[in-house]
Amino acid sequence: MLSTLYQDIIYRPLLNLLVFFYNILPGHDIGLVIILLTIVIRLILAPSFHKSLKSQQAMNALQPKLNEVREKYKDDKEGQAKAMMELYKEHKINPLSSCLPLVIQLPILIALYQVFARALNSHLVGLYSFVQNPGTINPKFLGLVDLSKPSLVFGIIAGLAQFWQSKMMMPKVAGQDATTKAMSFQTTYVLPLISVIVAIKLPAGLPLYWIVTTLFAVAQQYYIMRKQPKTA
Repeated sequence: MLSTLYQDIIYRPLLNLLVFFYNILPGHDIGLVIILLTIVIRLILAPSFHKSLKSQQAMNALQPKLNEVREKYKDDKEGQAKAMMELYKEHKINPLSSCLPLVIQLPILIALYQVFARALNSHLVGLYSFVQNPGTINPKFLGLVDLSKPSLVFGIIAGLAQFWQSKMMMPKVAGQDATTKAMSFQTTYVLPLISVIVAIKLPAGLPLYWIVTTLFAVAQQYYIMRKQPKTA
């Protein structure tokens, strides 16, 4: 049941959208197709990502008060948790809302891995009747990069984009406790490094998606940061 829903709701629509764009774009450049597909996905998911980014901004602004609570209740974990929940409630913040895009993104990433792995090797099974089968798909991006094979350069760029986004998201608050500092370090430095290690082992089409979607998120974050003072 879940497998059928996954195929019908996520995998097949992504495969068909990729092939449709490949058919209509001049030059049939699969790299440009992936970039266009990524932008479409991000626009569809923009409301949930926007809400999550605003929630993250609110959480960052609340960090000084959260640090005060941690210091005040450092020997009382139950009291600390209760005080934090009251603080979240007072400021109308859901600390779990920033995790929603990750939950949404995971099945899409899995589906895209399958789509790229199969489509870039011209294994085009599951097309709708109204989507023309091109027979084969040229895996070269701009005639230079074979997106069906791993790329060290794309992997490193994906990691750098992740690092840039993480630096933007991390709150710049003095006097953070050890746990918060550790989490900040892992998010800012460890996760981008893991991204590079994973990305260089995948078909380059997936890191390309990763790069574009991260840059889109950075642009969204800049938009929220610029707009926030005006709405404050």
